[in-house]
Amino acid sequence: MKKVLIIYHSKTGNTEEMAKSVAEGVKEENLEVILKSVEDTKVEDMLDADGIIVGSPTYFGLPSYEIKKLFDESVKYYGSLEGKVGGAFTSSALVGGGNETTIMGIIQIMLIHGMIIQGTTKSNHYGPVSIGKPDNKVKNECKELGKRVAKLIKKIKGE
Repeated sequence: MKKVLIIYHSKTGNTEEMAKSVAEGVKEENLEVILKSVEDTKVEDMLDADGIIVGSPTYFGLPSYEIKKLFDESVKYYGSLEGKVGGAFTSSALVGGGNETTIMGIIQIMLIHGMIIQGTTKSNHYGPVSIGKPDNKVKNECKELGKRVAKLIKKIKGE
């Protein structure tokens, strides 16, 4: 069975709540979900996944130290993530708090690893953003991210 690893960092619970909604979307597409906080994630966990979706709070317009550290450690497996499907999401305190730059920071790392990213023509083109606690709209966008990644994995790797 194809696997999607969802990694998140959350101090307030907002990003964790988003991660759970992303997981719902993956499950709806009948793929295996591994939901882990970044503190419980080893770099090697990424090697076994067909897709990797990462959520981080926005800190100074960038992913949190914990998320960045995990990716920095992944350099020892450079090339091993090539062809995996990726996605990103973030939570923030402010509308103009650097949300898109945080998501793009995660996506840039994924692209450098050779991962495949699919945007959306709907809202939050790069990935879901929550300002504070995620409402139903944000939860639905997170669910759609999970479905989108799962569907792309199926297209690329077969069902």
